[in-house]
Amino acid sequence: MKKLLTLAWLLCGLVAFSQNKYQQDFEEFWNDVNTSHAYLDKQQIDWPKVREIYRPIFANVQNDSDFIKNLEKVINELYNGHISLNTNLNSSNKLVPSGADLFAEKKGNHFFVSDLRKGYEAEACGLRVGMEIVKFNDAPILPQLKAFLPTYTNQHSAAMYEYALAMLLAGTHDNPRKITVLEKGKEKAFYLDENKITQSPFLLISKKLNPQTGYIKINNSLFLNNLIAAFDAALDSLLDTQTLVLDLTETPSGGNSTVARAILGRFITQKAAYQQHEFDEKEFGTRRYWVEYVLPRARPYKGKLIVMVGHWTGSMGEGMTIGFDALQRATIVGTPMAKLLGAISGFQASQTRIGYQFPTERLYHLNGTPREDFVPPIRTQNLKQTWEKVNELIR
Repeated sequence: MKKLLTLAWLLCGLVAFSQNKYQQDFEEFWNDVNTSHAYLDKQQIDWPKVREIYRPIFANVQNDSDFIKNLEKVINELYNGHISLNTNLNSSNKLVPSGADLFAEKKGNHFFVSDLRKGYEAEACGLRVGMEIVKFNDAPILPQLKAFLPTYTNQHSAAMYEYALAMLLAGTHDNPRKITVLEKGKEKAFYLDENKITQSPFLLISKKLNPQTGYIKINNSLFLNNLIAAFDAALDSLLDTQTLVLDLTETPSGGNSTVARAILGRFITQKAAYQQHEFDEKEFGTRRYWVEYVLPRARPYKGKLIVMVGHWTGSMGEGMTIGFDALQRATIVGTPMAKLLGAISGFQASQTRIGYQFPTERLYHLNGTPREDFVPPIRTQNLKQTWEKVNELIR
């Protein structure tokens, strides 16, 4: 028996030795996802089929660039913006939602602009909500989506198409985007990347919309701990207002829970639960489940709170939103959010040392709603409508 076990280990070693480093790292990535990805079952991803499709491809990979290109294709099989590599090529697609500046929807085999990111290239070049997109970089839209749709199935869901369309329209780092729309029966071209727009260097902006209403917008900085002091200073200057509008529509890159709890803690006066976690211990067939709490911090804001969210409210922004709703502390106004799955963990391939991250915990509203399925109680179709509704609420 001992000899048989020794022989088995030797055979395993020979198989590993016969693989190049790219094959080994693909297998490691596949195994990490298979063991730790928290949403494979919910998304109904045929992960063994993905391995079957890509194994022969990685057997022919001979350099880092081809490895990255093909691993990016594998990531598309998971069709969610919360899975990414820590490196990219010039030819790589921009990440969504952080690298996207418009949100479009598929209606039948037609595609329409449904939202525009405030202050970014898509808005600045003249695109408008409601326009029908007929071409991207001079080619029809539908055939191009195939590059981003899962290959393990030919039954593609609305969520898969939403991901593929977002990836296509975000474009690559090295290729300027041209979007052709149909306007009054004629084609009209828009060149999105002719003029790069410089984004605000500030962690947030704050002001009074009127004598009774304060406004704080967080500028995609929920991952920076120094936002806490900046937010405290901004909120302290607005404590005399009756209503505060907290704008989370520009938080696509997520953040950390320390910053989130610090902000939430300024709006409560006693310890309270704000979200649920769930983690599979697949090795043992067990599951961990816990509720996360937030504690009050000094000088709480006691006025009315309105939280604005949208298609670029991602990850920790989404977590804060369901937290405010669970705490029954805010009126949430906006579109569905970025729908980024769960809480992510980081991994690193042994041979190439390329890092990657994907969701390993499922997150829920206290009422049991998965975070990615949460819809604002006051729902709008786009940022413009969100502002219209907010203005109604603060009159």
